[in-house]
Amino acid sequence: MSLSSLTALSPLDGRYASKLSTLRPIMSEFGYMHRRVQVEITWFIALSDAGFAEFSPLSEGARSYLHGLVDHFSEADAQAIKDIEKTTNHDVKAVEYWIKSKFEARPELLKAAEFVHFACTSEDINNTSHALQIRAGRDQVILPGLDRVVLKLREMAHQYAAVPMLSRTHGQTASPTTVGKELANVVVRLQGAMDRIANVKLLAKMNGAVGNYNAHLSAWPDFDWESFSKNVVEKHEPQGLGLTFQPYSIQIEPHDYMAELFDGIARANTILIDLSRDIWGYVSVGYFKQRLKAGEIGSSTMPHKVNPIDFENAEGNLGLANALLRHLSEKLPISRWQRDLTDSTVLRNIGVATGYAALAYTSLMTGLNKLELNEERLAEDLDNAWEVLAEPIQTVMRRYGVQGAYEKLKEVTRGKTVRAEDLHQLINSLEIPQADKERLLAMTPASYIGKATELAQRV
Repeated sequence: MSLSSLTALSPLDGRYASKLSTLRPIMSEFGYMHRRVQVEITWFIALSDAGFAEFSPLSEGARSYLHGLVDHFSEADAQAIKDIEKTTNHDVKAVEYWIKSKFEARPELLKAAEFVHFACTSEDINNTSHALQIRAGRDQVILPGLDRVVLKLREMAHQYAAVPMLSRTHGQTASPTTVGKELANVVVRLQGAMDRIANVKLLAKMNGAVGNYNAHLSAWPDFDWESFSKNVVEKHEPQGLGLTFQPYSIQIEPHDYMAELFDGIARANTILIDLSRDIWGYVSVGYFKQRLKAGEIGSSTMPHKVNPIDFENAEGNLGLANALLRHLSEKLPISRWQRDLTDSTVLRNIGVATGYAALAYTSLMTGLNKLELNEERLAEDLDNAWEVLAEPIQTVMRRYGVQGAYEKLKEVTRGKTVRAEDLHQLINSLEIPQADKERLLAMTPASYIGKATELAQRV
């Protein structure tokens, strides 16, 4: 059976493949190979500028050619590396051999070929490559995906800032809010989560087999290898990698920053699960309608149904993403002694974890863009919930020292169908200033929204 979107084991490469075209070049094995080539080339060029008599600075032509290997890296190049790996049975060594094969018609580079992968352990190349992949995935896919959701929610928060809505705490009627304010809450939470994701420093080490520059110093004992490695890691591309230097490591970079980042993404996803479930509920009670799509079927037997499938899809995929992200964050910082290989296979699933997250963000946006507010249904619920005005009435009573204010309102409202007339009768009997009586009498469930409009407009 050939591999296709129909035979792929993962739905990310099957049913949902078309929705992840942005992530695939970054987080696939092709993306991993591409970054490995970038790291090897960057290290090689930097070595030529280190001042070693044995490796003179490369000509501009040679540098341009080497950068071209990175800039124009193709699927055919990746396949060539895979073909070499069939012999080496070592993926990093295959990258080294592929680069050296590109020197064959260039005497200047051929002469310096042994400086490819010089003094490096495989993890010097792998950890930096993963950091580059993660940076691209975060900056080009994850944060933009979250940002689109935030922008849409902010737009909706402003649009519906003054539309009153009955709150439900513990599933029971509670003090009214506005639709916009409830969406504003999510905007603020998500923005905070995004800031934490964006601020994680992406670390990388290039310090040899166990983190001590052993091989480096055996070749040039008096050279400042730590400063050199730091420059390669931290200088802006293409002179360096544009990452943050990790000075202390075993054979692998400890991956604590990855755990911090993956936990941050999982927290953002949890906020979106909360949102997806709330919107699902609001659709269920009729606060939102969903725009119909011609030809779409909600149920194979019930023609009337318009299901909130985009929010259900988002919730399910966010859960899958978080299951993987949390395993990554718990497992990756743990390595037996100076190195074990359990991180290697796990790291290959970063793209799967971020893929499910990116897919969920797309589904969520599709769902949000289908929503239409049903203001009649919102108003109907409010008109049937006069009991929520027990709170402001008893609060004003307390202000003026009316004894047993809470208990009096509890007696009138708890477990009963409350009518406006019942509350007005109580208000008129109160010994409070007339202006406050009139204010309470004019109040309706729809007008009792506090600062909700202002708060929604502020985000």
